[in-house]
Amino acid sequence: MEKFNESINFDKRMWSQDLRGSIAYAKATQKVGILTEEERDTIVAGLEKVMEEWAAGTFELKAGDEDIHTANERRLTEIIGPLGGKLHTGRSRNDQVATDTRLWIVEAERDILKDIATLLGASAEFAREHIDVLMAGYTHLQPAQPIRFAHWLMSHMAAIQRDAQRLTELIPRANQCPLGSGALAGNAFGVDREFLAKELGFEGVTSNSLDSVCDRDFVAEFLMWHSLFLTHLSQMAEDLIINNMLKCVDMADAYATGSSLMPQKKNPDALELLRGKAGVAIGRSVGLMATLKGLPRAYNKDLQEDKVPLFDAVDTVKDCLAIATGVIVTMKPNPKMLLKALCPEMLATDLADYLVRKGVPFRETHHIR
Repeated sequence: MEKFNESINFDKRMWSQDLRGSIAYAKATQKVGILTEEERDTIVAGLEKVMEEWAAGTFELKAGDEDIHTANERRLTEIIGPLGGKLHTGRSRNDQVATDTRLWIVEAERDILKDIATLLGASAEFAREHIDVLMAGYTHLQPAQPIRFAHWLMSHMAAIQRDAQRLTELIPRANQCPLGSGALAGNAFGVDREFLAKELGFEGVTSNSLDSVCDRDFVAEFLMWHSLFLTHLSQMAEDLIINNMLKCVDMADAYATGSSLMPQKKNPDALELLRGKAGVAIGRSVGLMATLKGLPRAYNKDLQEDKVPLFDAVDTVKDCLAIATGVIVTMKPNPKMLLKALCPEMLATDLADYLVRKGVPFRETHHIR
């Protein structure tokens, strides 16, 4: 049961957020008389020592460290003695984990926005450099109208730009402080939640203690967001796979692999993996929603199952952004092959527009043979 119950193997990556929350909480409890100033300073110094150990990679997990909260408190007590037991006064792991997760996800979302900005900037520069390259535009995978290669690329970036807007809109809802909610009924010692929010960089405090400890909307929203974002990357990858097959775009060797049997092969593995990640992302989102749908108020252990899909989602998004950026800046459009895909009938709409300018009703031009 101990192995089944523990979460330290994955939630340890929130060590920094957990320690920051504890430092703020120690300060808040001193303000309401639970700790003296000297006790507060001793606890804060001990927590900073624990933080140094994590940062240096010297923190040692021990048997009984069920989660990141118990591990950090256990180590704090080893460093400063029984005084460490005062830190958790009035606090529950329920509001503690909610605080850690919110801090972690907001940091992750801001990092992702920076990576998206890099992708958008690199793509815009690539489009500018290839502004004169023409290609066939398609609807229903049938030749439609001539377009610029830059126009095609930036059509995908338009979707990514919307993704960036949506992600930006998630942050204020996630960036609310639940610390001080206790297990469910609030904090018995009246800690200043506004102070806690300010200390931790939150934009405000959550409004209801029962909801605060079981709310995982901010995780669900991110998983939904990442499934749509990776769907957009998947669509771009599919377009590039087709153009690569037609020799219209050449992928750099760094983002392709050979065959174990056929020496002539150069497979667009990076693009295929970008395409494949979207399906897994959708599964993560649906999986968490299925977990949440039957939960009663307030906290339930089921909520521990939000961490693995959340961490995997963030890692996948960041990896995919790095790969997508690398693919774009190193690929080489083949103007000759792109032009070869153009055909006279793709100018039919231009001819119809010409006749309209001469006074012919559009419906007539549409049926002229």
